[in-house]
Amino acid sequence: MKYRFELILALVFAALFASFCHWLKPGSAMTQSEVEGYIAGFEQNWHIPAGEKAQFIANMRTWGESDDGKPVYMINLMAYYDQVQQIPGVPPIEGTAAQVNDFYEDGAIPRLLELGAYPMVAGEAHGVQSPDGVELLGRAGIENLQRILVVRYPNRRAFFELFSDPDYLDVMPYKFASMNTTLVPTDGTVVVPELRFVLGSVLLSSFLLIGWLRSTRRRG
Repeated sequence: MKYRFELILALVFAALFASFCHWLKPGSAMTQSEVEGYIAGFEQNWHIPAGEKAQFIANMRTWGESDDGKPVYMINLMAYYDQVQQIPGVPPIEGTAAQVNDFYEDGAIPRLLELGAYPMVAGEAHGVQSPDGVELLGRAGIENLQRILVVRYPNRRAFFELFSDPDYLDVMPYKFASMNTTLVPTDGTVVVPELRFVLGSVLLSSFLLIGWLRSTRRRG
């Protein structure tokens, strides 16, 4: 019983790690019938401009039908409208387009986390300003690009689930009301974690291992 505390702590840490891995794990690919079920819900419940809705749903159907069950990194390339758009049937919110988008993101992020998704990068574009908007270094940027967001989803089903969540659907229209958004899904063939945290973890693990080895030798 000498190491009871250490054993309990190790079990707690192992349980936390297993829970975290389960939260992030990929899932199985969606079937055709599942995709059609989601699409039917989108057509009925989405309150966004009609033109954007039709194209968005068509793209979602095609993307869902090619599901491979793997994680997805969704790149959001966004440009604020000069004035917040009014969407029929959606209560207006006072404020600038940026403030309305903040309201959207505050409501969307908790839904993301529940699905095992999380934002990896979020921020305003800081290219070179020009009369036409923001230009990226080296070449002209996407039309008036102003904000970038990268979200990791454990699979495509999580993305479809998000767009079916009633709580998310309450805030979803405000994204379309505040900005023009281009979504670019990628498979994240190479994803490098924040190197400071990697180095810190390696150094901490090395420190603990060396301390344990020295303690064992002293007792020996």
